Amino acid sequence: QVQLAESGGGLVQPGGSLRLSCVVSGSIFSLYVMGWYRQAPGKQRELVAGFSSGGITNYADSVKGRFTISRDNAKNTMYLQMNSLKPEDTAVYYCNVADLRGPSWGPGTQVTVSS
Repeated sequence: QVQLAESGGGLVQPGGSLRLSCVVSGSIFSLYVMGWYRQAPGKQRELVAGFSSGGITNYADSVKGRFTISRDNAKNTMYLQMNSLKPEDTAVYYCNVADLRGPSWGPGTQVTVSS
């Protein structure tokens, strides 16, 4: 079983930055994908950024050039650096890992971009 724990959310002004962290614990099959999703009020959950099983990164068009996904395998931690934040980035951000057993989700961390 995989456990995920996000941190780093908060309130930030437009144009500001935040870095989200996701600590991954438990066993993960060697073939897996992982990434960050977000869900704004009244909207469906969407992929923000992710790693393929081969380690290739992909980003939603709305965050390209502003967000960067990374990971530190030694620390079992994945990050999402978010720069030039906009009010439309306001959402609950979730960490996700999916292996042969299916997806696992963290509880989420709130990001609010407002002046």
